[in-house]
Amino acid sequence: MTTSPLIEETNLSTAWQIALERIVNGSGKEITPLLLTLTGFDEIPHIRETLDMHLKKSNLPSIQTVSETIFPESLYQYYGKDRAKLYETYCKNLLRIKKIDPTNNKGTYFERLIAYESSNKKINQLEIIISSINSKKVKRRSKLQAAIFDPSKDHSNKMFQGFPCLQHVTFYISENGGLVLNSFYAIQYLYRRGYGNWLGLINLGKFIANEVGLEFERFNCYIGVEQLDHLKKTEAKKLILALKKD
Repeated sequence: MTTSPLIEETNLSTAWQIALERIVNGSGKEITPLLLTLTGFDEIPHIRETLDMHLKKSNLPSIQTVSETIFPESLYQYYGKDRAKLYETYCKNLLRIKKIDPTNNKGTYFERLIAYESSNKKINQLEIIISSINSKKVKRRSKLQAAIFDPSKDHSNKMFQGFPCLQHVTFYISENGGLVLNSFYAIQYLYRRGYGNWLGLINLGKFIANEVGLEFERFNCYIGVEQLDHLKKTEAKKLILALKKD
């Protein structure tokens, strides 16, 4: 059976469930590649709650915990959507964030977005993107991108390296005048990271859209290898049945 690489949906929860079903119904445990495009960002509470409970039983981070490594939505809301305060507070708490979760010892995605180290300087890539859109003077769309992967830190010979799977994000303004976010993964772990990653990127898109006064129109994600991790197919089938119970 050929597993279709394209998922086009209007609901985050539905899109994640479709990805899981396609892997379970396919011949292996991967979709290579997976192309996700969302034009609606609602969630189905039952699907999210069921997956969260399953992750908890597996001693894995919650959907929110994963999503906030990409964009700390709760902190943004706490400071009344004051992005300067968001940047300041997040950077002040980075050491604590890294100590809480050892998997963050090389950094977090949001850190790379607002404090990317280059030539002994820290670059706030998100602020460059926001300022470029707001100025309306920069017509070069290639400026509206941010790198995550850092060859000087991330090329290693380790057997397993969980960070960074997200490589790159780009933004552009569509012909309709809405904001579009593109994201690129070399590999993504669907069970323990996929839903949270996509939620974090959606919140990142909403953040940029809010700061530049545009509607967040579409979220696109290209994944080189979407992998069913931590779960045997028999367990994944049981999870799918639980997701369908309402």
